[in-house]
Amino acid sequence: VQLVESGGGLVQPGGSLRVSCTASGFDFSRYDMSWYRQAPGKEREWVAGIISASGSTKYANSVKGRFTVSRDNAKNTVYLQMNSLKPEDTAVYYCSAFRRVPWTVFNYWGQGTQVTVSS
Repeated sequence: VQLVESGGGLVQPGGSLRVSCTASGFDFSRYDMSWYRQAPGKEREWVAGIISASGSTKYANSVKGRFTVSRDNAKNTVYLQMNSLKPEDTAVYYCSAFRRVPWTVFNYWGQGTQVTVSS
């Protein structure tokens, strides 16, 4: 089982960036996918999620209207498009795969990708 994030980097305030997370070793299409982030000295926080069955999405208030989560089940990949970036969006971004079946929860994490918003 593996989740590999990519696409992080340095971007100026107001800019855009798209990070990706590619999965392998499990049935990606059956898993709900989420993005989390962790800034230096802060706890990890949930950013956005997309449901496996319906494709419905949800966002943290801090990113609503600026970030868009999407998935391509054919490519086993989930994306986070980030627009109008702010310095406070600087963090390591992690993707997470989650599935609940009777009496068992499956939860996998990637290693993270650094996003830095700075002029």
